[in-house]
Amino acid sequence: MHKLKQARETLLTLYQTALARVSGREAVRRQLGGGGYDCSLIAIGKAAGAMAQGAIDQFGSHIIDGLVISKPGHIDHQSLQTHGLETIEAGHPTPDQRSLAAGARLLEFLEGLPADRPLLFLISGGASSLVEVLRPGVGPVELEQVNEWLLANGISITDMNQVRRSLSLIKGGGLLRYIGHRPVELLLISDVPKDDPAVIGSGLLVPPVDGLDPPLPRQLPQWIRSLAAGVEESISAPESNLTIHIVASLREAREAAAAKARELGYEVILSHAHISADAATAGRRLAIELCEANPGVYIWGGEPSVQLPENPGRGGRNQHLALSAATAIAGHDDVFFLSMATDGGDGPGDDAGAVVDGGTLRRGERQGMDVLQALDAADSGSFLEASGDLINTGPTGTNVMDLILGIKL
Repeated sequence: MHKLKQARETLLTLYQTALARVSGREAVRRQLGGGGYDCSLIAIGKAAGAMAQGAIDQFGSHIIDGLVISKPGHIDHQSLQTHGLETIEAGHPTPDQRSLAAGARLLEFLEGLPADRPLLFLISGGASSLVEVLRPGVGPVELEQVNEWLLANGISITDMNQVRRSLSLIKGGGLLRYIGHRPVELLLISDVPKDDPAVIGSGLLVPPVDGLDPPLPRQLPQWIRSLAAGVEESISAPESNLTIHIVASLREAREAAAAKARELGYEVILSHAHISADAATAGRRLAIELCEANPGVYIWGGEPSVQLPENPGRGGRNQHLALSAATAIAGHDDVFFLSMATDGGDGPGDDAGAVVDGGTLRRGERQGMDVLQALDAADSGSFLEASGDLINTGPTGTNVMDLILGIKL
């Protein structure tokens, strides 16, 4: 029992160490350094509140005014408003009327600024859903339907954001139309593979390479293709006025976890491959590898997908991946596995993910749960609650995709 508790605590320690390294507040503070300049601040994304706090720490009264847009529960409204920043909660993971209102307010805010006012933009994952200004011919109903289809069909974040850009006036660099010639410093927390600034938050200020998107994903139904037709002219970024910095990424999170594991005396096997496969398949494959591996800590990361049934149950991709892994390590008393969202929110509930071990299936089944039924129904969260393996962190102030950790004793 002591070995079980220690291994689970070690995995959570490594996860918390990784989060600390990519904290939105600390990442912005590191990038901005000392001093400051007078500017207006605009922060959008799940880490917007934390990033704005980091800017306040460094720039203080140099921040003349600002706008902070995030999902419900992720903003300390009182603290930010005390520093003269307007705060808005909008829709996530599916954009809604609040997202459209936030997009309208963003344009109104920019229009009201002096033409030469420097801008400090802080953008993190979630921005794609939180702010939107639709192009003609696309309405709120169509926007909701498209995003529900994308989320339910296991579309990669890169392809998802490409579709979102095709429906928007502000994504894919479109927001540049409303910036004018103001100098802009853009700080990004990456939640996408390869940390491409044109993909993070659907590239509000960064057009695709050459200003043109690649062809739309093949698996899109015709009704989405029809909506996405007729994309407006390509956008060119005013490079002389736009400075871009990636201030936190999954690579940093993984490397921080690896350094901590070595400090604790473990051999470390760190993979920089991006895990993007079906969550159930990926979980089982990684767990089988772990069972056959040498002792040590194993580190992966990415953003696996889940094909949802018509009426999905409780839990997100991390819980789905973890429960699938639990089927492969059942009965092993020397293997432990963690899969967690770095933003603290996995799926529609409040849990970040789970830590499973060789006894997970046994504990859940004792509570009357069926693992195959839970996986088929995308109801992994219900099984993991019964087995006592869910982890709830609350909002973390960052968002660099998912962290996957294993220990073989």
